[in-house]
Amino acid sequence: MTARSRGRRLTTSIAIAIASMAAALLPLSPAHAAYGSDQPVYLQLLSNDGNGTQLALLEGTVAFDDGNTKYRYSLRLCWQHAYPAPSFLINVNGTSTASPTWTGSTSVSGCQQAHLYSAEVNFGSTVRNVRFDVTGGWFGTNGQYMTRTKSTATYDNPYN
Repeated sequence: MTARSRGRRLTTSIAIAIASMAAALLPLSPAHAAYGSDQPVYLQLLSNDGNGTQLALLEGTVAFDDGNTKYRYSLRLCWQHAYPAPSFLINVNGTSTASPTWTGSTSVSGCQQAHLYSAEVNFGSTVRNVRFDVTGGWFGTNGQYMTRTKSTATYDNPYN
């Protein structure tokens, strides 16, 4: 065997060893999208019968990923004086509605119950904006049952 042939094998072996080490050190999971700043979410739902009864309070944060297809939220829905318990929906791009992901409950002063919602949502296409629609009901002074839905501001995705 010639010295040149031995040198090639040694060089090839070293290259294979370096490539193997590099592959072992690289992360096995796919790259994650980076999220922008959390945007504060706030909505106080009041009855609109002239009494201004506090029905529900939604507060927390929403953020968008730099890939334009995901958003995440962390929200608390405070059940104040609505009957039955208030609810909310997530509206994406003004056309697609989704139910939030419930993650538990907690005690908060001024709330009959406080429900927690959070998730990372892969929408599957471009997320231009998100809005939250809160609904609550109550019995008016004349005993008539009424409901009201109010929307938060529209939270724009800063990446598109």
